[in-house]
Amino acid sequence: MKDTLLAAQSVTFAYNGHKTLDAVDVALERGSLVALLGPNGSGKTTLLKILTGILPPRAGAVTWDDQRLAALDRREIARRIALVPQTLNVPFAFTVREIVWLGRTPHIHAWRGETAHDRAAVARALALTGTSAFAERAFGELSGGERQRVVIAMALAQQPQVLLLDEPTTHLDINHQIEILELVRTLNRECGLTVLATMHDLNLAALYFDRLILLRDGQIVARGTPSQVLSPTQVRQVFGAHVLVATHPTRADVPHIVLLPAH
Repeated sequence: MKDTLLAAQSVTFAYNGHKTLDAVDVALERGSLVALLGPNGSGKTTLLKILTGILPPRAGAVTWDDQRLAALDRREIARRIALVPQTLNVPFAFTVREIVWLGRTPHIHAWRGETAHDRAAVARALALTGTSAFAERAFGELSGGERQRVVIAMALAQQPQVLLLDEPTTHLDINHQIEILELVRTLNRECGLTVLATMHDLNLAALYFDRLILLRDGQIVARGTPSQVLSPTQVRQVFGAHVLVATHPTRADVPHIVLLPAH
């Protein structure tokens, strides 16, 4: 497609002979805001790693703007695509600012060192994520929500066109979940960032993302708007749960999942 930035084309992957992804097609259009949903083990994280070139597909291909991603070196990929993992283990007492500076690694050359542009990129990433106020604090002293914002700031310092997030609200309380998803949507709407995030919470995904993809056993079951994807039949097919689908109390265009008892 003309506006597609990043795409997986008939991508297949297997771990130790077990097929994790089976001929998966995903196309991220410029400026899109997409959530990837599915139970544990459905292949969500594997797909993110393949889209960033961390894992090579066993079959199929990943393309960037109609060019094979495998033709780009790691620095070139990192200038275009940023991945925010579920957790970031920091073994040393880095400050927030030092963590965010790591995002400039793909842009800095050893012989040139940091430039005014690099410093501006870090300052902007801190400002966008609301982390400037505690930029000199140790990363290990922060709350879960603060840490997640710092990791997103590090990704933004890469100045990517595509942001991939792996379960960005995991281990966060409700307030911080909302905070992170509001930030992600703002980055998409105001900065034009293309976003793909894996999610577990169907209601948060429906509320904050424009399009959803349902993944089960390494295959795509459904894709489209939240109203198109989150039907009782498809939720039961993917998650094995019986649900009612109501309308969100403040958003008529957003479905709201109501869990039903098993018996």
